[in-house]
Amino acid sequence: MTLALALDFGGTKVEGALVDETGVVHPATRFRQPTGSGSTSSELAAAVDSVLTSVLATVPTGESLIGAGIGSAGPVDIAHGLVSPLNVPAWRGYPLLEQVQLRVGSIPTRLRMDGLCITLAEHWVGAAQGYRNVMGMIVSTGVGGGLILDGVTVPGPTGNAGHIGHVEVGGFSERCKCGGIGCLEAVASGPNSVEWARSQGWDGATGEELAAAYAAGNEVAIAAVRRAGRAVGQAIASATALDDLEIVAIGGGFSHVTPDLFDFIRAAIAERTAFAFVTKVKVVPSGLSGDGPLIGAAALVHRPELVP
Repeated sequence: MTLALALDFGGTKVEGALVDETGVVHPATRFRQPTGSGSTSSELAAAVDSVLTSVLATVPTGESLIGAGIGSAGPVDIAHGLVSPLNVPAWRGYPLLEQVQLRVGSIPTRLRMDGLCITLAEHWVGAAQGYRNVMGMIVSTGVGGGLILDGVTVPGPTGNAGHIGHVEVGGFSERCKCGGIGCLEAVASGPNSVEWARSQGWDGATGEELAAAYAAGNEVAIAAVRRAGRAVGQAIASATALDDLEIVAIGGGFSHVTPDLFDFIRAAIAERTAFAFVTKVKVVPSGLSGDGPLIGAAALVHRPELVP
């Protein structure tokens, strides 16, 4: 058995586990700690150290790790191993790669944006197996993405290619934390969808409550999910017009708000009636549930031929 350490750092949690060469996350090795926008830099670093220590303690006797893979919310700077997650303001230019390397020792360690990792996971063992032009997406606390084109990942010179959450979508005017207006993340993330619903008189507070209200037929909740789906669909249609995508696999907590979200996404794409190469794109739920980010981080080690 060949094992890699996988670490996923995001806006609400940092999680780690051991993942084998078949893409299986070993449950007994999986640990997490909270992160969040209110955390200090030292608290975030301590959370990462805690997860790494716990995971490393589970490496079987006589086994050794072949490497460590890190997926982080972006922006990232892969040349220098730095991360600046938009929804975690305490970390700007934080040396996450160096921190992990100090804990794991001399094994090869790679850092990529979490959206690229989820794309790798879907291509390797998930819903995008067999496709060569793929976008993976996370719709959760934030909205992220990554690209595989002609069978190879496209990180870009800084590692941020595919960051679809900060593509502006027409017809929306929300100001984004990145400075843009109408960015997909500002419209369609879980927290921002909840915020919009509350501005329309809904009295819930979480994405889970919004899902329950949608299921109960609440008109504001339905409108919130519909507008989120439309925004995602518009962004995917634009990305497909640019990159001729074959399939988009979407995971993340808010992607589970209702299966109808995917109908709203597909309906927006279908409006590009003159462009069959756009409307051909398949949009599917992640095939990996909550394991995708960790599997993708491990793919940085187990599938190096896909990662320039």
